[in-house]
Amino acid sequence: MYQYTEVDQKLVDERVAQYRDQTRRYLAGELPDEEFRALRLMNGLYIQRQAPMLRVAVPYGLLSSTQMRKLAHIARTYDKSYGHFTTRTNIQYNWPTLESVPDILAELAEVQMHAIQTSGNCIRNTTTDPYAGVIASELEDPRPWCEIIRQWSTLHPEFAYLPRKFKIAVTGGPEDRAASQVHDIGLHLVKNDAGEIGFEVLVGGGLGRTPVIGKQINPFLAPQDLLSYLDAILRVYNLNGRRDNKYKARIKILVNAMGIDAFREQVEAEWAEIRESDLRLSQDEIDKVKAQFAPPAYAAEAADSNLDALLAQNDDFRAWYERNTVEHKVPGYRIVVVSLKPYLKAPGDITDLQMEAVADLADRFSFGEIRATHHQNLVLADVKQSDLHEVWNSLNANNLARPNIGTLTDMIVCPGFDFCGLANAKTLNIAEQINEKFENVDYLHDVGEVRLNMSGCINACAHHHVGHIGILGVDKKGEDWYQFTLGGSSEAEASLGKVLGKAIAADEVANTIEKILLTYIDQRDSEAESFLEVVRRVGVEPFKEAVYAADH
Repeated sequence: MYQYTEVDQKLVDERVAQYRDQTRRYLAGELPDEEFRALRLMNGLYIQRQAPMLRVAVPYGLLSSTQMRKLAHIARTYDKSYGHFTTRTNIQYNWPTLESVPDILAELAEVQMHAIQTSGNCIRNTTTDPYAGVIASELEDPRPWCEIIRQWSTLHPEFAYLPRKFKIAVTGGPEDRAASQVHDIGLHLVKNDAGEIGFEVLVGGGLGRTPVIGKQINPFLAPQDLLSYLDAILRVYNLNGRRDNKYKARIKILVNAMGIDAFREQVEAEWAEIRESDLRLSQDEIDKVKAQFAPPAYAAEAADSNLDALLAQNDDFRAWYERNTVEHKVPGYRIVVVSLKPYLKAPGDITDLQMEAVADLADRFSFGEIRATHHQNLVLADVKQSDLHEVWNSLNANNLARPNIGTLTDMIVCPGFDFCGLANAKTLNIAEQINEKFENVDYLHDVGEVRLNMSGCINACAHHHVGHIGILGVDKKGEDWYQFTLGGSSEAEASLGKVLGKAIAADEVANTIEKILLTYIDQRDSEAESFLEVVRRVGVEPFKEAVYAADH
């Protein structure tokens, strides 16, 4: 993984000192609240419903075991002994005090971490596939390109005050595990007819009040032109994006208003002016960054001759292996997904002790590396098959081995009204209700892959628009109600879910999901036909009939 240079470290250390003085002046009454607000947001600090919330950057989801232990220490020392992983692969602390944040930032800097650009109208954390570099289907590891984007975008003076926040995702192959098509810019590594690898560029995707699938602006961009082309897109957006209405300020609104062809023309014109500038990447620069992501020293003998016997002897271990591990491109290894969706716990939350347990496992079994995922889980990317049983035992002992990856209870859920000042409805209690209703693991496995995403407001932090089942919390005269959508997906064949019908009362959410799943089982042609495939084939009408039949 990438290691800070002397310049990187100096920049982060100076930023900590700067913010420490800003906080001192604010607490002393020397800095007005409105001025301090802009400064704290630049350092990832929000004021939420109950306390400040600090969002820490985890660039493209990659963490070392040392960094994870520091996150555990911060959770224990400055918070309530836990953190929350988000869909942007960052981690949030929900209970720090305002005066302690400079100390937290100083501790983060000790392990090459920060909270810069995790908030505000700037380029946010670039995200990618959590299986990058270890999945056989990818054309190329996308992480070096994420690092190149990180270096270009961090504290970029021209793009520090964009019309609205800006998000970029990069994928390395045909699968999309980074929801790239609902980002402001989505970058897909592709191969042209000449066998060269470059980028397909999408622009104008996004969710929130106006959900949009990104549009192709360039089918093949040469790698050396990546930064100049991104710069051109950002310049066109920065000059033309709405600043009079924050709800219409995202690039998706601009692209739709102009039309993709007209937007492309402006980008191409801007790009022609800067393409041959210092932004053009040399092969030496590219190779230097790629060297930071060289494959680890894989063992020649990593397979386990006893694995089949262990799987046959232990049903719990077999369920976990089948659900929570993925085939690795190197024979004898598996990708292990660590579930942060334990029974009756807030999705995405992880305690300090669990962080330390994961860090220990990473050191012992996965080259000291951990990855955060878009689905609010963690990944140990390089585990020998011969170590899987021991890893499972340890995860199980720490309540991190629930075999539910890709199932209904592997939910993406925002913190909702319990924490967020923008939320209209609670989500965590509804997640508990769903877990209680669908505790049976065998049933979940029989149903198969169902992606459930639940947001507490229209801002869609949990990406409910692209859940196979999407749930949006709404306020009706002081009561929580929940609107359902079906058929969304953030994967390669991305789609926006269609509204099922009128909102459902809070105490009926899990029962409504049961009706939806029973309808799916009734409608599917075979057990091999997935929930999403059925919804796309039959539409929402059969599900609507099942859910609202009593109203007719």
